Amino acid sequence: MKILVLQGSSRENGNTEQLTQLVLEGVPHTQILLREKEIRPICDQRHDPEGFSPVDDDYDQVIQAVLDHDVLIFATPIYWYSMSGHMKNFVDRWSQTLRDKRYNFKLAMPQKKAYVIATGGDEPRVNGLPLIQQFQYIFGFVGTPFEGYIIGQGNKPGDVLEDKRALADAKILNAILKAEQ
Repeated sequence: MKILVLQGSSRENGNTEQLTQLVLEGVPHTQILLREKEIRPICDQRHDPEGFSPVDDDYDQVIQAVLDHDVLIFATPIYWYSMSGHMKNFVDRWSQTLRDKRYNFKLAMPQKKAYVIATGGDEPRVNGLPLIQQFQYIFGFVGTPFEGYIIGQGNKPGDVLEDKRALADAKILNAILKAEQ
């Protein structure tokens, strides 16, 4: 089982990355830091007769990695009660991939499993639920089974390491991922 982490944090070694590292301790995986990739915002051409124009950025490389893995972990801080801009730009481009003849995106995505790891500082277990629901709708649209999520409490880097519930949830997900190897 090949695991891919799509890391949406703009901050190196912030709470989201720290919680994700705990989940993946001892678990073979690939990680893509979206902040290090150039993924341009979508130019919506869904209804243009010729479809989407090619975009010269790193998106194709990242979406190919998604297609090459079995388990997808979407890790993002909760920014203004939603996913980070890095993550949103990436997900928005799925509209382009759905029409791209190079990929069988709609056929491939139901064969994967998806998890979400999110952290935030403003009552994230309540205020982060719209983010989780947003991912649920996204995964549902492409048929990807949504296996679960972890929400951690943390504002300053390192705060999440004091969140006993998030640490316990990370340990559980770590055991699940290890069992699937």
